[in-house]
Amino acid sequence: MVHNGSMDVPEISAEWYDDVVDAAARSPEPVQWFVGHATEGVILLLGVLLLMAALSRRGGGPHDRALALIAPVPALLAYVGSEFFKTVVDEDRPCRTIGRAIIAGACPPPGDWSFPSNHATVAGALAVTTLLLSRRLGLIALPLAALGAFSRVFVGVHYPHDVVAGVLFGALVAVVATPLLARPTAEVLRRRADRADSPVPKLASRSRP
Repeated sequence: MVHNGSMDVPEISAEWYDDVVDAAARSPEPVQWFVGHATEGVILLLGVLLLMAALSRRGGGPHDRALALIAPVPALLAYVGSEFFKTVVDEDRPCRTIGRAIIAGACPPPGDWSFPSNHATVAGALAVTTLLLSRRLGLIALPLAALGAFSRVFVGVHYPHDVVAGVLFGALVAVVATPLLARPTAEVLRRRADRADSPVPKLASRSRP
């Protein structure tokens, strides 16, 4: 184990970090440029895929419309949860403790903790929520999420176990939160639809004396 902050980093994770960062430093500049931009761009692409999946559900019944409405919420919940875990674990960034050259431009400042990776957490939540809404789009989102998670190690700002934990946590939040949020939302939509479809009672006309 490698001691880092209040958390002991698995030695194999530190070794894999060294291997990936070494490979990143030896990679051609176009590869470094692509992965360096992918680390942020993947989140945007996953957001677009989730939006497309949500729009594909809007024309369905109450449950489909409910899924479309709550689609962004699991990713938001996952992000908040990852921020909470960061403050509990207090694992310092590998680019600061190991002191390796990275291609991210700059290591995040002290206090911006490493475990779990926010990017990987949000990517996992977005990808799995997309899969729950649209199998076709979800099968595109899953490898994109894996690329986004790997890119955080490649640019040197996270250990491998940071991104693995982030993806798994984000996926778990999406699997649990999506149906839990969709059910009551669908029930509200059904009640509103029933009230809108119910006939308006006609007032009895008053007879003149």
